[in-house]
Amino acid sequence: MAKLGKRTRAAREAFAGKENLSVEEAVALVKANANAKFDETVEVAMNLGVDPRHADQMVRGVVGLPNGTGKTVRVAVFARGPKADEAKEAGADIVGAEDLMETVQGGKIEFDRCIATPDMMPIVGRLGKVLGPRNLMPNPKVGTVTMDVGDAVKAAKGGEVQFKAEKAGVVHAGVGKVSFDEAKLAENIRAFVSAVAKAKPTGAKGTYMKKIAISSTMGQGVTIDVDNAVTE
Repeated sequence: MAKLGKRTRAAREAFAGKENLSVEEAVALVKANANAKFDETVEVAMNLGVDPRHADQMVRGVVGLPNGTGKTVRVAVFARGPKADEAKEAGADIVGAEDLMETVQGGKIEFDRCIATPDMMPIVGRLGKVLGPRNLMPNPKVGTVTMDVGDAVKAAKGGEVQFKAEKAGVVHAGVGKVSFDEAKLAENIRAFVSAVAKAKPTGAKGTYMKKIAISSTMGQGVTIDVDNAVTE
């Protein structure tokens, strides 16, 4: 068995026996033990009492984090004419129509968020097998199929986070950077958790939010008290 490094041992000792902390306590613990040589992302993982294979138990939505994500988000927009111009003016990184479809079909996906005007969906629909598995497919439910492309681009660039339950009923997202101060991270975490709480589907039975944990990119996770994390 390989020996554990000093940092790993110290982190394990710091996290030992700690669970169901307040958001503030958990943030302080994660920040204090983030030792990577880069600005790690603080990530939230939520185990939900849902089975996303059933349509009435799917959890998905979008939330604008009050303090942003700290991440540079590259945005692609499928649009033509004035709407394409609007997207460019709002700061979209890539704007196109058939040409953009061909680029994506060729395997070149250089964006983190994809937005489309409704008239572009017949074109975008052909990319379902490519964009779907990457959670990049535009969807009106999260505001990425819209005529208000300028506002959508600004929201994506300004700290908006999409979420969707995976097969095991887990929702996760990056909610800031280790370099953020504790109060801003705590505010972002509560905003995200509360958005997931409000997205509770009609088919959810029993306990909806079973477990919430946060961690840094390279660090250990710690659980948060569910009631402490939800704001009304």
